[in-house]
Amino acid sequence: MALTSKDPYNARETARIIALGYRIARREERGKPTAALEREADRIKEQAEAREAARAKARRK
Repeated sequence: MALTSKDPYNARETARIIALGYRIARREERGKPTAALEREADRIKEQAEAREAARAKARRK
């Protein structure tokens, strides 16, 4: 279940995105690569958007 009507993320995904953002920021400060963490955040985003799109499509039927 999404946190708000305009947000595709559920509570767990929101917490994971925030944690990944924190880890990315810390790694950038230290000059370390962040590509893997950014891919993980993108994957979470894509899954959440696909799930919410499927729910919206099912509601329209």
